[in-house]
Amino acid sequence: MKVFNTDLDNTLIYSYKKDIGENKKNVEIYNGRQISFITDKTYHLLKKLNEKLLIVPTTTRTEEQYKRIDLDIGQLKYALVCNGSILLIDGQEDEMWYNTSLSLIENSKNELEKSLTYLQNDNRRNFELRFIKNLFVFTKCENSQNVVNDLKNILDTSKVDVFNNKEKLYVIPKNLSKGNALLRFKQYLDSISDNKKIFISAGDSEFDISMFDKTDISIAPQELSKIHKIPKNTILIDNFSLFSETMLEKIESMLDNQFHTKQAYDKNAKLNVFLF
Repeated sequence: MKVFNTDLDNTLIYSYKKDIGENKKNVEIYNGRQISFITDKTYHLLKKLNEKLLIVPTTTRTEEQYKRIDLDIGQLKYALVCNGSILLIDGQEDEMWYNTSLSLIENSKNELEKSLTYLQNDNRRNFELRFIKNLFVFTKCENSQNVVNDLKNILDTSKVDVFNNKEKLYVIPKNLSKGNALLRFKQYLDSISDNKKIFISAGDSEFDISMFDKTDISIAPQELSKIHKIPKNTILIDNFSLFSETMLEKIESMLDNQFHTKQAYDKNAKLNVFLF
């Protein structure tokens, strides 16, 4: 079994604000507006790969936000939403997974409460304050990087991560990283199947890095490696191509080569990677 844990936004799909060319299809409608798109090439690659891989969207989106997306490749068996703290199986939330997530954040509750109190009174906040599923904090702020820095000074960062993506701001328990979710998902798959599994991950942001050393192969934009430390098993895609297309082409090529079980040197990535 080959498993592909992939981020969604700016990894497979793109906001209407980003120019991805004219050959694209809408994948998300919100309040009557088309807000997210996928290129035709990405769509056709994804459709082919869906026949060869277990594709598992692994996203910080909430369940509601995830379910707005229609990739037009049929309902995927699994999805990890809310940064992996919620597992959807055939579109339904798995209660046991959620309860485990709640238990995993016991040591982070004080830090989450402190962040809620701080953000409630911060005049840089320009959006409602959300405590998503009682698991992590989300809002939007002006000068979000400054807010992140301030929060890191008052919170125990051994227990929570503080991220921003443009104006969006998140406070997420360390135990609810995407990497930890992927480890839990591996255990789940092993509990229902003894088949050998090969894992691939892809993502474009700081949220995704924790997945990369948990998979046999990971793929990320080269730009990410200039800002953050990236594990050596990561294939880097240059900035001159659209990440979604080149990333899926890379996976298709590896599948076509039958995943040779030897270490290879990827000249484009300039990193040691494993081709299985």
